[in-house]
Amino acid sequence: MFFVDTLDTAGLGNRSYLAGGERAAVVVDPPRDIDRVIAAAAVRGVRIALVVETHLHNDYVSGGLELARTTGARYLVPAAAQVSFARTPVADGDTARVDEGITLRAMATPGHTPHHTSYVLEEDGRAVAAFTGGSLLIGGVGRPDLVEPRLTEQLARAQHASVRLLADTLDDEVAVLPTHGFGSFCSAGRGAGATTTTVGAERGSNEALVKDVDTFVADLLAGLDDIPAYYAHMGPANAAGPSPIDLTPPEPADAERVAQRLAAGEWVVDLRSRVAFAEGHVAGSFNFEGTGAPATYLAWLIPWGRPVTLLASTAEEIADAQRELARVGIDRPVATATGTPESWVRTPDELRSFARSDFAGLAAARRHGGAPVILDVRRNSERAGGAIPGSVHIPLHQLPGRLGEIPPGVVWVHCAGGMRAAIGASLLDAAGREVVAVDDGFEAARAAGLTAAVA
Repeated sequence: MFFVDTLDTAGLGNRSYLAGGERAAVVVDPPRDIDRVIAAAAVRGVRIALVVETHLHNDYVSGGLELARTTGARYLVPAAAQVSFARTPVADGDTARVDEGITLRAMATPGHTPHHTSYVLEEDGRAVAAFTGGSLLIGGVGRPDLVEPRLTEQLARAQHASVRLLADTLDDEVAVLPTHGFGSFCSAGRGAGATTTTVGAERGSNEALVKDVDTFVADLLAGLDDIPAYYAHMGPANAAGPSPIDLTPPEPADAERVAQRLAAGEWVVDLRSRVAFAEGHVAGSFNFEGTGAPATYLAWLIPWGRPVTLLASTAEEIADAQRELARVGIDRPVATATGTPESWVRTPDELRSFARSDFAGLAAARRHGGAPVILDVRRNSERAGGAIPGSVHIPLHQLPGRLGEIPPGVVWVHCAGGMRAAIGASLLDAAGREVVAVDDGFEAARAAGLTAAVA
């Protein structure tokens, strides 16, 4: 009897899979922190016989090469992927034995990348699951614009054909197990909150299966959003062969060391909650909540290669963030400190704080205080559903380079829910601006009568 275990990497919106039989298993699109995969295999009591990649990933550093080296498994990578390490090249129609009666069959499904390959898990010759990577997702597809701009439309058309090939080839009851689509910026569709699906369920709802190719491509290209800046570094790292992850504790930093890091222009990142950060923090530090998606937004905003010092309440919070950051190639914080802000500064005047409010508070400020500066740090696509008239719009990932565009005065920073507003507020606070972080859902702005439609 086959099994499939899902390994979520929620911070990146991805999933990896461990699948197999009684004795052996295959790992699909493994994360860089392979200790999780090895532990999952140990729980099952199976040997990892195969490690496979659906494509060279653009959004995270793969653990596939190191997992194969560590376990002695065969490492299957699409033959057309240009890599600098030894692997077993896989082409359309190739099969590999996983365990007794269980095989893996490769299907060429270009679109997310030119070499993208899906894998069909078969038990006694019957397809039971399809690992679709960045091809067929829940309700949509993987975006086609991450490889080369000149190939985007061609890959979008290939994506439509690949999804239809999967649907035409597989029975309705076959489970669809994508890598992307759970919040990943590699996804170009909306899954309406669903976390599981089958081929049959996708037939009546997936954008590539209910639209003709021209409509699908036009809609897909029109809906593409900004690409995280760190994606430019993930593909080359995976092609070269990533180094093993190093999660040993970094060097501790005292208040003097923290001050030195700030003076050197390095990034000092406070992982505490946005509430705690606003109440008191080291002047010049940035707030990326450890419970949010620190890897995604920190990797997107930081100048690539800039050293990072992490601050948190506990060593466990540091360790969690270090793991998250290593998944996207930010390998080693140069230093860390735990405790409270008072222990991270040499003198009390090195502490800062700023105000927090909600959209009702912003509405009151507009009624009674004139015209406060309102900064909207949502992405371009989010503004289509409405915006506050007169607000300054600078997407969060562009903010470090555009601080000079913000008018003088107290700046009220908002996003869709509060987390990105806190990041933006911390960036402005570090630059010496007076800020108010709007910690509220954007729907509350509508209730407060603040929004208008944006064409």
